[in-house]
Amino acid sequence: MSKYQPEKFHQQAADALADPQLRQNFRGAMDYLQEKRRTAFADPKEEADIRDCAQAIRQRCLSHLPDLLEELETNCTANGIQVHWAENAADANAIFLAIAQAAASPSDHPLLMIKGKSMVSEEINLNHEMANHGITCLESDMGEYIIQLDGDTPSHIIMPAIHKNKQQVSDTFSEHLPHFTPTTDVDTLIQTGRQQLREKFRTAQIGVSGVNFAVAETGTLCLVENEGNGRMCTTVPDIHIAITGIEKVVAYLSDVPPLYSALTRSATGQAITTYFNMISSPRKPGELDGPKAVHLILLDNGRTQAYQDEETRQTLQCIRCGACMNHCPVYTRIGGHAYGTVYPGPIGKIISPHLLGLAATQDLVTASTLCGACGEVCPVRIPIPSLLQRLRHEAKQPPDSGHDPLKGQQAAASTSEALMMKSFALAATHPALYHAGTWAAGKVNQWIPDKLGHWTQCRTAPKPATKSLHHLMKRKRKGASS
Repeated sequence: MSKYQPEKFHQQAADALADPQLRQNFRGAMDYLQEKRRTAFADPKEEADIRDCAQAIRQRCLSHLPDLLEELETNCTANGIQVHWAENAADANAIFLAIAQAAASPSDHPLLMIKGKSMVSEEINLNHEMANHGITCLESDMGEYIIQLDGDTPSHIIMPAIHKNKQQVSDTFSEHLPHFTPTTDVDTLIQTGRQQLREKFRTAQIGVSGVNFAVAETGTLCLVENEGNGRMCTTVPDIHIAITGIEKVVAYLSDVPPLYSALTRSATGQAITTYFNMISSPRKPGELDGPKAVHLILLDNGRTQAYQDEETRQTLQCIRCGACMNHCPVYTRIGGHAYGTVYPGPIGKIISPHLLGLAATQDLVTASTLCGACGEVCPVRIPIPSLLQRLRHEAKQPPDSGHDPLKGQQAAASTSEALMMKSFALAATHPALYHAGTWAAGKVNQWIPDKLGHWTQCRTAPKPATKSLHHLMKRKRKGASS
């Protein structure tokens, strides 16, 4: 279980800001990733065209999502892939457990699942839940493997260990891996991790992966990766379990290349990743590799709630590139752990309320400068700033009757704040009352304290002018007339 919680955002952010090594690690990594993206999108017109195309594909597919999900299930089943539906994290974990227990033999002790990178598996807390039943889940993505050794959690959706530098990785290996000779040579560190994982691929009974794109037309699961561990997880073990959110479905195979291009350029500045896996069935007769059984778990977990409203539906366009994080002035200074959610940064702030409710995430929706950097780089043009404003409103206001409310809606409502706003509205619509108030404020401005709660943590307390602009202009007019 993660030690970071969204309810503790302010303290976690303060701790991150007070950690100079963490800030240095993130600053270097973010500068590098921003430059890589700029290089990948050197032509502004090409960038605009790619983003327009990716946005159009995602919006078209989402507009037909219920039908596409049924088509995906039909074609996956025809291909021999077993499809499961999970309403929430508990359902998904129960499906994993049932598959594992059905496949286990008396000699499988302990049962081992080896995982490729999957943020949805983080979302359901798969590792912890399986451990409760004596099943080991081993991360095989190098970044995930490093932080699993530390008992940590990912701080970025693309680069899970981005908060660590090579010396810290060496220290982790020294603590947890026998016979490791400390080194800060990156190639040696990577080879050390791969040597530890190699035998695990062969002995694991179950391989687990995420899904980048699920193609309804062909019943194909597409997996994007750079390390080859995803391919090992999905081909070597006898059972492959893929888990994905219901929004990842696309209509046609031809929808994938434009999204793939937008994803890789936005995420790591690559024209294409090292590996692109397409899985359409389990091993067929005569084939030498591949799993004997493939399972696909389609997870809702709050996505349907976001889907019901056309504005919040745009949240589901996300292709998990992480570009919004890499360019966010808040994320680049505090990192991912401060948010306390599986999906941190700008995209996390708009999707986490649908997954966890607004009571838990009310502080996250206000943790933004609304500068618009996230919206400017999003490859599918999600209007993140406007969605944050929508969620800020819903955190304080009663739900609209047009759609199911978010869990925890109105959690940030404040009686004193509401009273203050009503008082201001009254004064602003009654000129005599307003002018009397500004006159009184000018008389007591020297007694206004310098500290006004959270507002003055990073701002100077406002001091009303001794005389209002209205008063000065009125006096000037009198002087001119005389």
